[in-house]
Amino acid sequence: MQFEHDNMVGVHLALALVNLDSSGSWLPETLEQTLRAHQIRRPHVTGSTSERIRAWSRLMRPVFDASSQAERCENINALLADGAGSVYLTTHDNLRPHLHFAPDTKDLQGRVKAVTAGGLAIFALEAEGERLGVCALGSCRTAFVDTSRNGRRAYCSSRCANTDAVRRHRSKQR
Repeated sequence: MQFEHDNMVGVHLALALVNLDSSGSWLPETLEQTLRAHQIRRPHVTGSTSERIRAWSRLMRPVFDASSQAERCENINALLADGAGSVYLTTHDNLRPHLHFAPDTKDLQGRVKAVTAGGLAIFALEAEGERLGVCALGSCRTAFVDTSRNGRRAYCSSRCANTDAVRRHRSKQR
């Protein structure tokens, strides 16, 4: 399965926001840098906007924590109902046609909600409701998006996979 960059902005932003919240390093400045890095226009963040986007990131967390395809789809549908407006096709900035889930005139929180809900929905459609998860290492809560060839990723990083493999190996040695 090949994932197109145009369809990945929303899901990668959702991932970044979920992990930013769980890392304990949520600050308006950090949020603004994250939004800028994910191509969100006019990402100026105020304190109240930061807290509303943080609350939204906490609503997105269950999408990654879901234990089944049906549960994941149900969680994404709840996000779409709350965050996505009318879907429309656009060709701004000399880009090829792509979908927007909120008008560019919407406030920052509304645009973030729309792009993340829409991005998660598109990714779930392409990935058949799979390929979103949380690291299998018990002490790690980092969410991930699996774009690997075989779609069998269980850890957020090779470091966590290696740590867990060493732990399992040592427990067998005892």
